[in-house]
Amino acid sequence: MYIFLTILIVIAAILLTLLVLVQNSKGGGLAAGFASGNQVMGAPRTADFLEKATWTLVALIVVFSIAAVGFSKGQQEVAEDQSAIQVEQTAPAAELPAESAE
Repeated sequence: MYIFLTILIVIAAILLTLLVLVQNSKGGGLAAGFASGNQVMGAPRTADFLEKATWTLVALIVVFSIAAVGFSKGQQEVAEDQSAIQVEQTAPAAELPAESAE
């Protein structure tokens, strides 16, 4: 389950990166000179959808990350229990010193 959640986190991060790159810049900077044509004939609904999708992916990454940490801790505890059982089974029983007859 941990590997599955890790794969989902990576996919969500790639999609988030692509969504951020598609969005228009809200500030000045280098993109301000090229965005004037898009402001005249742009669709404001697209920006709303992209923003909602961005926040949704961020929330999914947070939830998947918390779940992955929970599953990894559970797997560590199971692995520690199994290793402790294996050590007990493989370790020879301690021999008690023979009691001296008085």
